[in-house]
This record gives sequence, structure tokens and C-alpha cells, in this order.
Amino acid sequence: MVVQPEPMPLRSGDPPHLAGLNPEQRAAVEATDGPLLVLAGAGTGKTRVLTARLAHLLVTGRVRPGQVLAVTFTNKAAREMVERVEQLIGRSCAGLWLGTFHAIGVRILRRHAELLGLKSNFTILDTDDQLRLLRQVIQAADLDERRWAPRVLLAIIQRWKDRGWRPDRVPDSEVGDFALGRTVELYRAYQQRLTTLNACDFGDLLLHGLTLFTEHEDLLEDYRRRFRAILVDEYQDTNIAQYLWLRLLARDHRNITCVGDDDQSIYSWRGAEVGNILRFEQDFPGATIIRLERNYRSTGHILGAASGLIARNRARHGKTLWTEGEEGEPVRIAGLWDDQEEARFVGEEIEAWQRAGGALGETAVLVRAGFQTRAFEERFIQMGLPYRVIGGPRFYERQEIRDAIAYLRLVYQPDDDLAFERIVNLPRRGIGEASLRLLRATARAAGTSLTAAARGLCQTDELATRTRNALAAFLTTLDRWRGRFGELEPRAFLELVLEESGYTEMWQNDRSAEAPGRLENLKELVQAIEEFDSIPAFLEHVALVMENGTDSGADMVNVMTLHGAKGLEFDCVFLAGWEEGLFPHQRALDEGGGSALEEERRLAYVGMTRARRKLTISFAANRRIYNQWSSSVPSRFIEELPAAHVEHLHRHPAARPDYEPDFDGAPFAPRIARFRSRRAELGKVIEGRAELLASRPPVAPGRFKIGDRIFHDKFGYGRVETVEGNKLGIAFEKAGHKKVIDSFVEPA
Repeated sequence: MVVQPEPMPLRSGDPPHLAGLNPEQRAAVEATDGPLLVLAGAGTGKTRVLTARLAHLLVTGRVRPGQVLAVTFTNKAAREMVERVEQLIGRSCAGLWLGTFHAIGVRILRRHAELLGLKSNFTILDTDDQLRLLRQVIQAADLDERRWAPRVLLAIIQRWKDRGWRPDRVPDSEVGDFALGRTVELYRAYQQRLTTLNACDFGDLLLHGLTLFTEHEDLLEDYRRRFRAILVDEYQDTNIAQYLWLRLLARDHRNITCVGDDDQSIYSWRGAEVGNILRFEQDFPGATIIRLERNYRSTGHILGAASGLIARNRARHGKTLWTEGEEGEPVRIAGLWDDQEEARFVGEEIEAWQRAGGALGETAVLVRAGFQTRAFEERFIQMGLPYRVIGGPRFYERQEIRDAIAYLRLVYQPDDDLAFERIVNLPRRGIGEASLRLLRATARAAGTSLTAAARGLCQTDELATRTRNALAAFLTTLDRWRGRFGELEPRAFLELVLEESGYTEMWQNDRSAEAPGRLENLKELVQAIEEFDSIPAFLEHVALVMENGTDSGADMVNVMTLHGAKGLEFDCVFLAGWEEGLFPHQRALDEGGGSALEEERRLAYVGMTRARRKLTISFAANRRIYNQWSSSVPSRFIEELPAAHVEHLHRHPAARPDYEPDFDGAPFAPRIARFRSRRAELGKVIEGRAELLASRPPVAPGRFKIGDRIFHDKFGYGRVETVEGNKLGIAFEKAGHKKVIDSFVEPA
């Protein structure tokens, strides 16, 4: 049942929690018992409504604090909600069950730990402890941990726990070829070890809760009677385990209020399931749905452009944001020659914004992939424009970049002990902490560097034979690289080091969610070093860049990924790199097809709705990705923006003589025409499925098998390594290992 409330003017004498609410917000706050879904668009006052509804339930006496379960996604949000509610009602909320899913899960679990074979003082393991335990499990199963990395196994187990699967509930279809198909066995052994250690990981805090509720009906009934009202924030970000947990608790009284926005569901890679919010009416028949569409953040043009874009998605409830505020400036779209000019353009625009009175702290540059930040960081440093990277370290502070630079430092300066310690066992070479302690002691006693001490120890018997051989091989490799130091160009030399050291291969074999981003950053580093005449010049540049530290309290431009920007807002926003293959991201499309395209579009919507007053979208005609220049075409999302809300900029002539300054003409029009022609040749599967090549015959189920040689338009020739339904794991000759939809390949 969709509610369209009549206008409700503010009445004198309204209690504080109802003051200032618009009609839709007030309807959500005052809704009667029963299932309620509040579809709260970006900037429509979602948090205020949830807080006011909780206050209303308490003020009207419908529930007492101890009868309310309120779930948020961060501890900070929980603290702020308690403070705000207590201000609104003028008394304490002591007894309220309010917190994150995990915080409430651990509270319940400590009360009933003995039912699961645990003690109430169980330990919650962090990631390092989990990896250490999984390493023991892999070794106990007589498997090679170098081939079957603990981090990959951890990601698999976390995904299963997010879906509410205990070891005995994992479907056969979900068991891939990792660990020779023994993942469920390893999962079971891991859970047994956790119980022995009286420990849990974060996934257990909900998984064990599901076990308690499904295997102990009396316990579930007790909590159903206890929680007479359930409120959930950010419902679009819940995973399957959280969804099942909530549904069990709300099944009888059905007094559940969920607030969220299906158009802002962008975390499927973390386990979030947009289907949870889309099927709310099916789970709770007769549910009331209230849409909050009045936006208090952005101008009319920004909202019009964002709403027009997201309307292309099929998997959504549907709503249109509007504002009574000013129309503002149209969304600006800037086409640049390359990514360097894009960074230059954004820097100049930010300076102009600042001269006009805009604050740097109210300015954000949002990118799809982490590697894109480097061009902006270096440009801002050259301009003296202060910036901060939010949600992660600056480019040269990232782990994989520091590791690669440490290799260069050690080749260039053999006495660099800090670099030596960082990479002597990275990738793992069997040189452990005990060996490093001996190296340090030897170096201190002789007054030499670790490199010199290592050379000496390789000639004695202090180290175990295996360690001594590994250390000697490492030193020999360093010497060989030094012999080529002056022969190769910086880029070629760095590529040689990353390849021969096994460092790139280490991340290629890592199946964690972070690995693809780390590989992209390494490729961006290879591109960065090509701008320098020598390795020493590059190392000096990095040192100077790193010296430009950040002052968290200063007025600075904010640089971050689109995923990291959710929940934030800025007066002036730049959305960079809107090109096909980068945004929407090709890897996401290859792995997720049509559903991934819709999530990419939701990510674009989230980025656009971060802007209050000024929004600029940019793309480059040429971009350096994976160490190669490639011609780019504008993202399909640019085509999907309503023309009435956008303005195409006319750029000044670039340094290149063949650059055409008029955006509406060359060099983009012919390329866009070719792109549209190519897309017209691709048959589109209806209902959001992946695009299929119309010119090729359909691929019969099971046509491809392990070992088949295939061809892919983007990645070239390769050989099939795994087959999972319609997804193929392929080792490409040049592009490395990729997972693609079988419809995108043909027999070679």
C-alpha cells in the first residue's frame, strides 16, 4: 500500500520531534503499527525521520525503551541517534537496544553462548588473527598456503557467512575449485577451531544468532515478545544474514520500520543485497510505503540530471527527487584531451571556485577507481593546492606503492635498511622474523647495513640452509638488477623488478576484494615513473611529495572514490573519468552483467547527489591505463543525462595543435559516433541482463569446458580454467586471469 499523504501544515503546540517536518516526513513518523518502508531519496532527511519516529514511539507510550530494537550501520550513527532522541523527548533512553547489527549480535550471543558451545567471555578475532588461524587450518589439511592463500579463503568464508550459510548449508553450486574443492571442509575445520579457542569472527556474530533463533524456538519467541518495535537504517545495505535475522524477529508482530534508498545500494561487493529492500512488500504483505522525495541538499538541475539517470534502472521502487530551492547551474560536462589535462582543468576550476569565495573543504573530486587519484594529487601539489584523500591513504602512501618503491630504493641504495626489511620477505621467501633478528644483531655488531650482514651470513652456518639459500638468491637478484640499472628506461626497469621479484604475481594470485585495486595502482605507478628521466629523479620526487603532509584541520580539497563518498555532501563536486570501461567499470560488467551495470548507475547517482550547488562531470578522449594509451569514449551515463539539465563546456585549446577546443565538434563526435554504431550492433537483453554480441551464434549451455582455447574482444586469446554456470575463469595470454560471461567469448 503506497501512501501519498495530504499536506499537513505545522500546528502550534506540536511536540519537538514533529516540529519542522514536511508532510511526507510527518506521515512516516506518525504511521501506525505494522510494516513500514520509508524510501528516502538522497538529501531528503532520512536520519531525521528515523530519529523522530523513534522519539514518537516513546513519547506516545506505544513502547518503552527496552522494547525497541534500532539498528544502524555505524556506532557513530547509533550514538548520535541516542543523543538526539533524548533531546527530543527530554528524558533518558536507558534500556534501548540500539547499535550496529554486530553490536546487537554480540550482546545477544554473550547471553546465550553456552547453547553454541562457547563461553560468555568469548574473544572476537580481528583480521590478522583470522588469517593466522586459517593458515593453520590450511597447513593441517596438507595444502600449500602459497597456492591457496588464507586471505582468499577468508573472503570465501565471509561471503558464505554474509549469506547465512553454516558449513552444512553451503550449496554445492557455491563450491568452486579453490583448495581443490575442499573449501567446505576447511570452513568446517575453521569453525571447530574457533569453538575450541572460545572465539568468534565478525561473521559469526550474526550467523550464530541465526543458529540460536532457528534451533531454539523458545529463545526466538522471547526476543519477539521483547522487541515490540524494530527500526532499521540503511536497509538497502543489509546482507542476506541480516535480512534473515530481522525477518525472524519481526515475523509475528510485524512492527518493523525500514528506512533506505534502493537507488543508493552500491555495496554488493561487501555482501549487500538490493533485493532485500525491493521485496519488502512480498515479505510483509500490506506494508505501508512512504516516499521521501523532497530534497533539501541539491539544486534543481542537479536533482533533475540525477533523477533522469537513475530512472534508466529497472530494479527499483521508483521516485523522483525535487526541491523548492533554486534551479542553480546546469550540470557541466567537460571533455578533455587526456587525463593530465583533466587534472589540470579540475585544478584550475577549483582555484576559480576558491577565488569566488568557495571553501576548499566544501569541494570534492570523486573517482571510480583508486588509481585515478594520482594525477590529481600530483597536479594539486604542483599548484600548491592543499588536499586530503578520504577513505584511504594518499597514492604514494599505499601499501603496494610503498613496497614497489622500497625495491627501487634498495637497488639504488644497498644500505637502505628500512627498504631491505620491508621487502626481503615480500613475496614470502622463507625469511622469517627469527632470521631478521639475527640479521639485525649481526649488522649492529659489525656496524654495517643489513645487506652487508646478509652477505656475510650467507657464507656461514648460522642460518638454516633453506633460509640461507633464499637470502642468497635474493641478494643475487638485487645484484643482477643493479647491473641493469643504467641500461633500462625507468618504466622498463620497474616492470622488470615487479615481474622478476614475483610481487605482481603475488597480487594476481590474491583473490581478495582489494587485489584488483592494488594491481591497478601498480600499473598507475609504472605510468608515473615514465615521466622521469631516471630512477633517482623519481625517488627524489616521491620524497618531496610525501613531505607535503596533510593537516586534518586545514581547508583542503577532498579526494576520494565514489564508494567512499556515500553519506557525504559538498558544495562543489567534480566527477572525473566518466568513460566506457572506467565508469561503468569493465571488470564489474564482465563479472556481473546487467545487475552490475545497474549498480554502476546507482554509483553514478550517488556521486551526483553529493553536490549541493555545483557539479562538473569530466571525461578524457585519451587515457593511460595498464601502461598503454587508449582512446576513450564518453560513458553511456553521459548520454543518459537529460539534456535540459546539462551544459557541455567549450574548452580552451590544449597544447596539442590538433586539439579541437569546441566540445560539440571533433575530436569526440566521430569517436562517439563509432561507439554508438558499435553499441547498436550489440543486441541488448531485456530486463537488465548482460549485453550479447548479436553477430555471433548463441552459445549452447556447457559448450565451453576447462582447457578450451577462446577469444574475447577486449582481452584477446586465452584458455578456460574454471566453469561456474555461465561464468568462465580464463587465463588470458596478455591480460592475465579474468572471470567473464560465456556469452562474451567464442571458440578460438
